[in-house]
Amino acid sequence: MTGYLTTHVLDTARGVPAQGLKIELFRIEGEGRAHMRTLETNADGRTDGHILPAQEFATGIYELVFHAGAYLDTCGTAPEAPRFLDVIPIRFGMSAAIHYHVPLLLSPFGYATYRGS
Repeated sequence: MTGYLTTHVLDTARGVPAQGLKIELFRIEGEGRAHMRTLETNADGRTDGHILPAQEFATGIYELVFHAGAYLDTCGTAPEAPRFLDVIPIRFGMSAAIHYHVPLLLSPFGYATYRGS
Protein backbone atom coordinates (compact mmCIF):
# COMPACT_ATOMS: atom_id res chain seq x y z
CA MET A 1 0.00 0.00 0.00
CA THR A 2 1.14 3.53 -0.73
CA GLY A 3 0.69 6.23 1.90
CA TYR A 4 -1.17 9.48 1.52
CA LEU A 5 -2.79 12.17 3.72
CA THR A 6 -6.32 13.61 3.77
CA THR A 7 -8.40 15.84 6.03
CA HIS A 8 -12.01 16.89 6.58
CA VAL A 9 -13.11 20.02 8.45
CA LEU A 10 -16.57 20.26 10.02
CA ASP A 11 -17.99 23.45 11.53
CA THR A 12 -19.70 21.93 14.56
CA ALA A 13 -21.19 25.25 15.69
CA ARG A 14 -23.13 25.63 12.46
CA GLY A 15 -23.52 21.92 11.67
CA VAL A 16 -21.99 22.17 8.19
CA PRO A 17 -18.75 21.33 6.39
CA ALA A 18 -16.22 24.17 6.67
CA GLN A 19 -16.00 25.44 3.10
CA GLY A 20 -13.23 27.86 2.13
CA LEU A 21 -10.89 27.15 5.06
CA LYS A 22 -7.19 27.58 4.19
CA ILE A 23 -4.88 24.72 5.20
CA GLU A 24 -1.10 24.61 4.98
CA LEU A 25 1.05 21.47 5.13
CA PHE A 26 4.58 21.51 6.53
CA ARG A 27 7.17 18.77 6.94
CA ILE A 28 9.06 19.08 10.21
CA GLU A 29 12.82 18.88 9.78
CA GLY A 30 14.75 19.09 13.05
CA GLU A 31 13.86 22.42 14.64
CA GLY A 32 12.51 23.85 11.39
CA ARG A 33 9.64 23.20 9.06
CA ALA A 34 9.40 23.14 5.29
CA HIS A 35 6.23 24.40 3.59
CA MET A 36 4.88 21.80 1.18
CA ARG A 37 1.56 23.22 -0.03
CA THR A 38 -1.45 25.39 0.68
CA LEU A 39 -4.98 24.17 -0.03
CA GLU A 40 -8.55 25.24 0.64
CA THR A 41 -11.53 23.15 1.66
CA ASN A 42 -14.37 22.61 -0.81
CA ALA A 43 -18.15 22.51 -0.22
CA ASP A 44 -17.78 19.15 1.56
CA GLY A 45 -15.10 20.49 3.94
CA ARG A 46 -12.42 18.42 2.19
CA THR A 47 -9.60 19.33 -0.15
CA ASP A 48 -10.10 18.50 -3.81
CA GLY A 49 -7.07 16.20 -3.79
CA HIS A 50 -4.94 14.46 -1.18
CA ILE A 51 -3.05 16.91 1.00
CA LEU A 52 0.00 14.71 0.62
CA PRO A 53 -0.40 12.52 -2.46
CA ALA A 54 1.07 9.02 -2.72
CA GLN A 55 3.87 10.06 -5.10
CA GLU A 56 5.19 12.54 -2.48
CA PHE A 57 4.52 10.48 0.63
CA ALA A 58 7.34 9.87 3.10
CA THR A 59 7.17 8.86 6.73
CA GLY A 60 8.07 11.55 9.23
CA ILE A 61 6.64 14.40 11.26
CA TYR A 62 4.22 16.83 9.64
CA GLU A 63 2.09 19.80 10.64
CA LEU A 64 -1.27 20.88 9.28
CA VAL A 65 -2.07 24.54 9.95
CA PHE A 66 -5.78 25.37 9.80
CA HIS A 67 -6.60 29.08 9.35
CA ALA A 68 -9.74 29.01 11.49
CA GLY A 69 -9.94 32.73 12.28
CA ALA A 70 -10.16 33.80 8.65
CA TYR A 71 -12.78 31.11 8.03
CA LEU A 72 -14.84 32.23 11.05
CA ASP A 73 -14.63 35.83 9.83
CA THR A 74 -16.03 34.92 6.41
CA CYS A 75 -18.92 32.80 7.67
CA GLY A 76 -20.41 35.47 9.91
CA THR A 77 -19.22 34.35 13.34
CA ALA A 78 -19.43 37.31 15.72
CA PRO A 79 -16.08 39.10 15.66
CA GLU A 80 -13.78 39.45 18.62
CA ALA A 81 -10.32 40.98 18.81
CA PRO A 82 -8.32 38.91 18.99
CA ARG A 83 -10.20 35.75 18.06
CA PHE A 84 -9.99 32.98 20.65
CA LEU A 85 -9.02 30.54 17.86
CA ASP A 86 -7.13 31.94 14.91
CA VAL A 87 -4.53 29.52 13.59
CA ILE A 88 -4.69 25.88 14.67
CA PRO A 89 -1.50 23.83 14.17
CA ILE A 90 -1.73 20.06 14.46
CA ARG A 91 1.63 18.24 14.51
CA PHE A 92 1.60 14.48 13.97
CA GLY A 93 3.76 11.60 12.82
CA MET A 94 3.25 9.19 9.96
CA SER A 95 5.22 5.98 10.54
CA ALA A 96 3.97 3.67 7.78
CA ALA A 97 2.97 3.90 4.12
CA ILE A 98 -0.80 3.88 4.74
CA HIS A 99 -3.70 6.32 4.48
CA TYR A 100 -3.61 8.94 7.24
CA HIS A 101 -6.70 11.06 7.80
CA VAL A 102 -6.50 14.04 10.18
CA PRO A 103 -9.96 15.62 10.55
CA LEU A 104 -10.77 18.82 12.43
CA LEU A 105 -14.04 19.49 14.27
CA LEU A 106 -14.21 23.26 14.67
CA SER A 107 -16.24 25.82 16.62
CA PRO A 108 -15.32 29.41 17.56
CA PHE A 109 -14.21 28.35 21.06
CA GLY A 110 -12.90 24.82 20.68
CA TYR A 111 -11.73 22.10 18.34
CA ALA A 112 -11.03 18.38 18.29
CA THR A 113 -8.98 16.13 16.08
CA TYR A 114 -8.21 12.43 15.90
CA ARG A 115 -6.65 9.85 13.62
CA GLY A 116 -9.46 9.03 11.26
CA SER A 117 -9.84 6.47 8.53
